[in-house]
Amino acid sequence: MNHETLQELFVGQLRDIYDAEKQLVKTLPKIAKAAESSELADAIRSHLSETETQVSRLEEIFGMVGVAAKGKPCKGMKGLLEEGAEAIQEEEKGTLRDLTLIADAQRVEHYEVSAYGTAIAIAEQLGLDGAVDLLQQTEDEEKQADAKLTEIATMLYGSSSEDEEEEKTAVVGSSRTTRAKSSTRKASH
Repeated sequence: MNHETLQELFVGQLRDIYDAEKQLVKTLPKIAKAAESSELADAIRSHLSETETQVSRLEEIFGMVGVAAKGKPCKGMKGLLEEGAEAIQEEEKGTLRDLTLIADAQRVEHYEVSAYGTAIAIAEQLGLDGAVDLLQQTEDEEKQADAKLTEIATMLYGSSSEDEEEEKTAVVGSSRTTRAKSSTRKASH
């Protein structure tokens, strides 16, 4: 494969990622607002700030290769974000919605990690060391965001289990009270 063809592939990858990141910049505030967990909302807002920096890095890389910073529609990201929007519409605010939002967000993170990994590999072949460094910073941030989401999900699963136990205890206690009242009524007849 010649250098020119590889550079065209690289620019195509950058444009796809650029559009994906710009879609996220628009969507992340909605996801943060939909989250009930303050930890999840804070993590999403923090990642929004990172995503804005990632967009700037991509613009810098476009400059390194001498092309205009513009995206091409990233259908993969669009589909992932549409699935996330369904969760916001279909689930009531609460732990289950938060867990669904995390699952959807992690799919986005995995998509981004793979896209950045490919872009890094191509940049290495092209000898674009500065681009490799910038892309690697972003890939590392995406992996950290994914790990943070896992941490929050683990915490929410724990709180969800505690809530279920409290509900079971309340139901058991309520049924014991009902049986006790029933026994008391029978004894008084």
